[in-house]
Amino acid sequence: MTGILSGLGRVLLGALIVITAAQAANAQDRKLPYWASLASGDVLMRTGPERTFPAIWRYRRRDLPVQVIQIYGDWRKVKEVDGTEGWMLSTLMSAKRTAIVVGQSPAPMHAEPTDGSAVNWQAEPGVVGKMPSCEAGWCLFDVAGKKGYIRSDRIWGASPGESSEE
Repeated sequence: MTGILSGLGRVLLGALIVITAAQAANAQDRKLPYWASLASGDVLMRTGPERTFPAIWRYRRRDLPVQVIQIYGDWRKVKEVDGTEGWMLSTLMSAKRTAIVVGQSPAPMHAEPTDGSAVNWQAEPGVVGKMPSCEAGWCLFDVAGKKGYIRSDRIWGASPGESSEE
């Protein structure tokens, strides 16, 4: 009986891995350009879409937003917040939407998507947070559970005028 259960467990685990990989691949095959984030805390950006191309940057920060601008097999050409472009393996990227605060001063995170609403938090430039939705120039922004609405022009990770739900 133990042999049957362990064999069944392996089959179920294998099926789960195949389903998860298929979902990740489908999430990365969308209309260009699209937003993604780094799924790992160690990602190389390369000059071309193969491991033989030199690495130009090593990212050590999970969840950083990137904009996918080109697809070549399992590789994605991405643009990052400062405009740097390069290639990353799609398996190191996630469809999870994140954004990074830009500008020279803290960005207010409002209780409601209006300038006149209460400010719950201030997010410093460089802060990365989850971004589950955007509408009419405002995005819900979640930094480690501290949530608020932030103007879309104060973050990089949303397209101008974007309306989205994750």
